Amino acid sequence: MEVCFDTSVQMDITHQFSHVVVSTDSGPQRPKSEKPQSAKRSHPRVFENGKVIPYKAKYYVNDTTTYSCHSDYTFRGSAVRVCKPNGKWSGSTPICGLDSDHCPDPGVPPGSSRTGNIFNKDNKVTYHCESPLTLIGSKVRVCLDGGQWSGTEPQCYADFTYDTPEEASEAFSGSLKSNLAISQQYEKEEQRGKKITLDQGGKLDIYIAVDASDSIDEKDFHNAKTTIKLLIDKISYYPVSPNYEILIFATDVTPIIKMKHFKMRKPSLLDIFKDMDDFTYESRGEKTGTNIAKAYSSIHESMQIEELNNATAFSETQHIIILFTDGQANMGGNPKRKVDQIKRFVTEKDPKRERNLDLYVFGVGDDVNQEYINGLVSQRDQEKYFFKLQDLTKIQEMFDDMIDESTSVGLCGIVWEGLENKRRAAFPWLAQINVAHPPKSSNCMGSLVSSSYILTAAHCFKEGDTPDKIIVKLEKGLVVKVKKYVIHPDFDLTAKQELGIQEYYEFNVALIQLEKPVDLSSNLRPICIPCTKETNAALKLSETEGTCRRHEEILMSNELVEAAFTSDMDTDNSPKTIKSITFKLGKYRDACVEDATKAKGIDVKNAREAVTDNFLCSGGTEPTTDDVACKGDSGGASYVNKKGRVIQVGVLSWGVKDICKNKRRFTSDADSRDYHSNLFSEKIRFFLKEHLENDRIGHPLTFL
Repeated sequence: MEVCFDTSVQMDITHQFSHVVVSTDSGPQRPKSEKPQSAKRSHPRVFENGKVIPYKAKYYVNDTTTYSCHSDYTFRGSAVRVCKPNGKWSGSTPICGLDSDHCPDPGVPPGSSRTGNIFNKDNKVTYHCESPLTLIGSKVRVCLDGGQWSGTEPQCYADFTYDTPEEASEAFSGSLKSNLAISQQYEKEEQRGKKITLDQGGKLDIYIAVDASDSIDEKDFHNAKTTIKLLIDKISYYPVSPNYEILIFATDVTPIIKMKHFKMRKPSLLDIFKDMDDFTYESRGEKTGTNIAKAYSSIHESMQIEELNNATAFSETQHIIILFTDGQANMGGNPKRKVDQIKRFVTEKDPKRERNLDLYVFGVGDDVNQEYINGLVSQRDQEKYFFKLQDLTKIQEMFDDMIDESTSVGLCGIVWEGLENKRRAAFPWLAQINVAHPPKSSNCMGSLVSSSYILTAAHCFKEGDTPDKIIVKLEKGLVVKVKKYVIHPDFDLTAKQELGIQEYYEFNVALIQLEKPVDLSSNLRPICIPCTKETNAALKLSETEGTCRRHEEILMSNELVEAAFTSDMDTDNSPKTIKSITFKLGKYRDACVEDATKAKGIDVKNAREAVTDNFLCSGGTEPTTDDVACKGDSGGASYVNKKGRVIQVGVLSWGVKDICKNKRRFTSDADSRDYHSNLFSEKIRFFLKEHLENDRIGHPLTFL
């Protein structure tokens, strides 16, 4: 039976309970009616100036407590708290205060005691945690001139306390909000600043150090490296390029990449990840002590070099230091002295530059020295810099949560792969379209290309179709209404019938405009399309580098371009099948185009009459066997994955033959080919620009 204990109950949990969860907030506090006195030391087992219902010695997981104030007192915090499985209570500290002083009553977090009950300018309050709990946060807080408290609210942690991925996500990304800022579309007021975002113009230096000493086991060491790669990878999605220094330390410090070398060489992330992988747990040799101070000294030296090279740039740079350790230092002296040196170095010419430095620590392993680590992190009100997760493998969930609520339309083509029960997040742009044509209806696929437009095939529609007959499926449970659809003006199925082509599919593209823009999320995000500034950012191109020609060079430069498209939706609104293809260019294109003459309804000697340069071609068995489209796949995005972003280069248009119907498979034979409307086509590009750049409902795209 799992329980949360109040600190008024002192017991040896390890010996008496084999499966308990202890509230690290140490539970609610017993009511007391007397008013605070100026020199009084608050007792941890009382809820001052109010009452808590029910008061018990111990609380089971999911038990609920409610708080209220006596008359004349103002209530702040959470009126209802729930005992959680991670040893914490939900919500925030309840406070009953008079709020008559310069600063509001800072409260007494459960499990702690506080000295100081006068809250005027420069007054101090001091906190202590009841044994065996550890104080995380600010031990001493000062009432500042602006009516705010210095530092951050303390919490009392037990050894077995941990942060959930959701808690860590909100706190970690929240404290990064001033460093990593980008405009948010449809941002709710309560969400503001909670999710990790990036400033395209800012200067950002990130120092990361990983503990590889004997006190860290091999599994946790590898998990820490994986965590770093995930963090760097997720940040790389954004239109910003931080500089990195990555260190691995034990007795000595081994640099994976130093800050000055990173800025000189600009290595790729793959190169950095390879160097990290090459440093194994055994690479430490016999020097396996824990010298945390030396890691911070190495970072300090790098910062001194940066300041020496360009003092102005250094003063404008945001410096982030992230340490992965258990805090069990056994050599090199107290690392807090080194941290204090870094703080003084950053702020010596301007105390306001204290905001230019953020110090984080992620606790690694089962035996984390929480009290020791607390002195190594930044202390700011409403921000958290020390994180202890139950399992570092949960960190992927944390980074997923960090970007879930980001609604920047500029962040096209971001996908989340491999997340359990979140397959839709790997295809957040996927759309399925049904158009009612009594007595039958047509089914097509499509792609969300902005917050209010879906790109699909023109042949999905017939003359006389009205918006009310069109059903669009996006995220599961989301109902959207169609405002209108618009077909490429040059699309004409009958244009070449006199040449022997019964149905001609050049410019087979259409746009569906929604009545209202959708709220973007990890499950609902646009795919990138070429020749836009949004895709410039995805490809890490500057404004001068970013041209339509450059996009085509990056995405379509090989004679065989690996790409994919999807089948229709499964029950979770993710695709039933992902189909792998190669676009045939260069010497492979002629044979691919020539097979068009084998399609029914095409009777021409020159296949290029049917397949112009406005098409891309896939399928066949040479040099590799492609997948092919089946009925219902038309209109879907044919896309490439480049630099971790998904970019649509074609719209699935038509094929030589349907091999799915009879053989119930979608593997190509020698002459089964598919043709895709090429988004690099000038006329198709102009059509997209006309509508997507002049969007008055959602967020318009900017074309190059």
